[in-house]
Amino acid sequence: MSTEVQASSEVQVEPPSLPTAPEPTRSLPVGVSFWVLALVFATAMAFSTIPTPLYAFYRQRDGFSTFMITVIFAAYSIGVIGSLFLAGHVSDWFGRRRLLLSALAFESVAAVLFLVWTSLPGLILARVVTGVGVGLITATATAHMGELHALARPGQGRTRAERAAVAANMGGLALGPLIGGLLAEYVDRPLVVPYLLFLGLLLAAGIAVVVVPETVDLTRDRPRYRPQRVSVPSQGRPLYYTVAIASFTAFSILGLFTSVAPGFIAGTLHHSSPLLAGAITFLVFGSGATAQIAASAWPAARQVTAGLALTATGVLIVTAAVWWPNLGLFLAGGMLAGSGVGVLFKGALGTVVGLARPEARGEALAGLFLAAYAGLVVPVLGIGVATLNSSLRSALLGFAAGVLVVIGLVAARLRMNSR
Repeated sequence: MSTEVQASSEVQVEPPSLPTAPEPTRSLPVGVSFWVLALVFATAMAFSTIPTPLYAFYRQRDGFSTFMITVIFAAYSIGVIGSLFLAGHVSDWFGRRRLLLSALAFESVAAVLFLVWTSLPGLILARVVTGVGVGLITATATAHMGELHALARPGQGRTRAERAAVAANMGGLALGPLIGGLLAEYVDRPLVVPYLLFLGLLLAAGIAVVVVPETVDLTRDRPRYRPQRVSVPSQGRPLYYTVAIASFTAFSILGLFTSVAPGFIAGTLHHSSPLLAGAITFLVFGSGATAQIAASAWPAARQVTAGLALTATGVLIVTAAVWWPNLGLFLAGGMLAGSGVGVLFKGALGTVVGLARPEARGEALAGLFLAAYAGLVVPVLGIGVATLNSSLRSALLGFAAGVLVVIGLVAARLRMNSR
């Protein structure tokens, strides 16, 4: 689940061959490196969501409309999608550390852009560059953590590494808005200090990556470069398309809470605190991470079904909070919806892994990620367009109605597949 989200659930794909040469003496022990890399991963993901509670300040300063906020947000998703399919898989050839350092470099450049180019074109470019960094780091860091865990604890299963990767990914996405809101609430320069802080953290993360052991054998021959392929398994295509649509819908919920929801909290619920806006987004993402871990032992089909039910319930409650403005109701609905999204997407990933041939698993997952990240972009942009001619409350109502209709259709299709 980034999360301004990336896939946060574990995907059981065999790692590439581990190095046979001794690690350089400058490298940290693999057990320590595992946790260092988890902190690096969380830091990078937190940076990607740091602007969430700050959009209100941009609107006050520059008079942005809700539509422009959704455009800025969509720019991030476009960066993630492009990065995933052009370079998200090349750490298997060029090494984990090189890709991690490249990702941190992109995010550091984005932090500088936020600081020095504060007009609309600069903000859009900064979000695209942030997305590129996130697309590079998510799959790379997840694979690297799994390989370090295998080296540190040979013979043990992947559960510990997978749960740590989930916590780093979704936990980082959750912490970004909370930190941004906290700084915006209590510092004098809310559009400067958060980016300065994370620029320092990202540079420190880069130094940490240099002393983490490499887990890819760089002496192997590298294949000819190709972008990540997208493949749909011929067997079980109806089920594949069903969970892809479910993932599209699920990620639209996350897009809502990291783009226009803070404006709704301030404008309709009349709570203008950036800390509150950041805390609500933190709880939504945190609920998704917690639910993923709690449901990790469930079969994939049960995860998808439970995720649909939780998401639908959460959306209904959020809709009620839209028309009968109530902060507690909005928070409860957001946490339920976030839990549903986390469990649903985890089940969708497990379903696709089970459907795809082992040699085409990555390509099948690429198609699922494409659907999910399209869900981040398209519905949120639709909300922005709708606000050009109607109120944000009406746009959110239409969004909720569309989500509920799609959830109903997906649930019916899943029932037919099960029969």
